[in-house]
Amino acid sequence: MADNKSGAFLGGVVIGTAIGTVTGLLIAPKPGRETRQFLRKSADALPEMVEDLATSLQLQTDRLSETTLRKWESTLVRLREAIAAGQEASENQYSTLVSQDAPASPEYKN
Repeated sequence: MADNKSGAFLGGVVIGTAIGTVTGLLIAPKPGRETRQFLRKSADALPEMVEDLATSLQLQTDRLSETTLRKWESTLVRLREAIAAGQEASENQYSTLVSQDAPASPEYKN
C-alpha cells in the first residue's frame, strides 16, 4: 500500500509542477518572445520528464505486483491448510457419530 501512495505522490508532484509552470508563464510579465522560448525549452524537456515518470510508475507497479503475488500465495497456503483441517475434523466427527449410533453387537448364546 505504501508503494501505491508513493507512486501517486510522484504523479501528483509532476502534474503540480506542470500546472504551476503554465500558470506562472501565463501571469509572468515577460514579453511574448521570451515566453515562447521558455515554453519551447519546457516542451523539449517534457518527454524526458514523462519517461522518468513512466519508469518510476513501472517500478512501483512491479513492486506492487510482487507484493500482491507473495500475499496471494501465502493466502492460498493458509486456505489449503484450513480446508485440510476442516476435512479432518469432519471425518473425525463423522467417525464419532457413526460409532455412537452403531447398534451393540448381539451376544450369541450357545
